[in-house]
Amino acid sequence: MDETENPYVPGAGVPPPALIGRAGLLESIRIALARIKAGRHARSIMPTGLRGVGKTVLLNRFTDEAEKLGFQTAFIESSENGAFPTVLAASVRRMILDLNRGEGMSAAAKRALRVFKSFSVTLGAEGLKFAIDVDAEAGVADTGDLALDFTDLFIALGEAAIDRKTGILIAVDELQYLKEEDFAALIMAIHRTSQKQLPIILVGAGLPQLPALAGNAKSYAERLFSFPIVGPLSPDDARKAIAEPAALGGVEFSSEALDEIVRVTEGYPYFLQEWAYVVWNHASVSPIQKSDVTEAEGEVLRRLDESFFRVRFDRLTPKEKNYLRAMAELGPGSHRSGDIAAIIGANVASVAPLRERLIRKGMIYSPSHGDTAFTVPLFDSFMRRTASLE
Repeated sequence: MDETENPYVPGAGVPPPALIGRAGLLESIRIALARIKAGRHARSIMPTGLRGVGKTVLLNRFTDEAEKLGFQTAFIESSENGAFPTVLAASVRRMILDLNRGEGMSAAAKRALRVFKSFSVTLGAEGLKFAIDVDAEAGVADTGDLALDFTDLFIALGEAAIDRKTGILIAVDELQYLKEEDFAALIMAIHRTSQKQLPIILVGAGLPQLPALAGNAKSYAERLFSFPIVGPLSPDDARKAIAEPAALGGVEFSSEALDEIVRVTEGYPYFLQEWAYVVWNHASVSPIQKSDVTEAEGEVLRRLDESFFRVRFDRLTPKEKNYLRAMAELGPGSHRSGDIAAIIGANVASVAPLRERLIRKGMIYSPSHGDTAFTVPLFDSFMRRTASLE
């Protein structure tokens, strides 16, 4: 097939050519946004799932839907460096300034500027300077308590949005990396704006441990947020995700070829894109056959090992790698912590800090007490291919 016509797009957060199997989530955000714009309460939405299921793609689509309705939006990717308050502040600053463009500045917008000035000075974010000379709002967003100051800032932002007859959507990816203090402050701010029926909605995405982390940060988080689980596509949807983009270019996959790709990818969207991309380039004629899929396997695995898997593997210490290799020895699925420790030749207590570090790095999670599973689909196969057990 002509590589320049290849419709598949394996990449981090890159929207697939056909967003299949996520219609329910997209409808949920449309309803939530419409309610927010009409001044009604709507739960904030936080999709959770393993790596490669398309959570970032969904957050981008949520942002697009909000912008269609005239919302001010911000997209933030949290990281392990702990800079979330400053990054969030920069996004809030931009939205406040955008609310002040066009017509003359309203009283609510002027106050939001003053509150932000107060917040930024207290936060010590020297890089967040205003082009507009305003005085700080004394006694607001200046306590140094992040939860209280976030709340004051969000209330001022929401009131400015009401004045402009618009709404605010804040999207935060990789929420599991937030410090508990930062997460608690964010939850408290959204809780208060929800109580005051201000037009602000938070959408976030994270690994499967996200609901537990939110609950640990604030016990009422489960009533404030919806945590839909995003998983692999059903076999029928996975076939559509492969076949429909090809059909637009006049190319077909045989039924056997589709079945084989679905089997080896287990329906995970990122792997579907990677396999379909390589198989398209390998095949010479349409319809693409199962033999094209099997012949492309070596190239697909090489690409996955060098990018999707390796980028995570290389962040680990030798002991962390050995722990994951021991997990891989037990096969796919979740495993008891004691069984993993036994393969290493250690007791559970001695490897507990190691396990905790891997959870913080987003490599594993605990689906239930005492169980451990990979956050990256098919990572057990990668470990068995590329690492030996020490």
